[in-house]
Amino acid sequence: MVESSSTARFIVLEGGEASGKSTQAARLAQAMGAVLTREPGGTPLGERIRSLLLDPAATDISARAEALLMMAARAQHVQDVIVPALAAGRDVVCDRFAASTLAYQGYGRGLDPEQLTQISFWASAGLVPDRVILLVVPPSVARARLKARRADRIESEEETFFERVAGGFVALASADPLRWRIVDGTGDPDEVELRVRLAAFEQPSAAES
Repeated sequence: MVESSSTARFIVLEGGEASGKSTQAARLAQAMGAVLTREPGGTPLGERIRSLLLDPAATDISARAEALLMMAARAQHVQDVIVPALAAGRDVVCDRFAASTLAYQGYGRGLDPEQLTQISFWASAGLVPDRVILLVVPPSVARARLKARRADRIESEEETFFERVAGGFVALASADPLRWRIVDGTGDPDEVELRVRLAAFEQPSAAES
């Protein structure tokens, strides 16, 4: 298990496509003075993998290959960016982490979530977030937001795929209420930012602890 300093926090924002997590991750990191990073990506290798995975022309990537590419990007990311920052006492805010692999490649693609959990734990050297914030928006809101930009390979999936992904995120959050917080991602970005900040530092209730 990776150990960080006693004060540094590792916070991850998760969510489906067009949930607003990238915007809110940047805002939270700025408010905290934290290192902002993302997955897949965060390192030169990770960004090259990201470009491949999101390329609309890359139609022949199998589910297992996709998952392993995600794991490779994560291993480099954890080693080069996240662990050094935490060890130096700096907070880290990450746009996606292991839960996205479980939701997308597990629930979405149909791969075994338990196997993915084990491989991801190995790839990340046992690093787990202190808090995971799941941004949730209705499908109609996500579709409207996606119309404003060119869809990448993942965003071009069928609606049923995203329904499975959304269900996966909720299942993961429900299974770990101490670590996860679900936040409404609709409305003005400033309003969502306030909800995210509250979720980032909210302490477990007596029932949860």
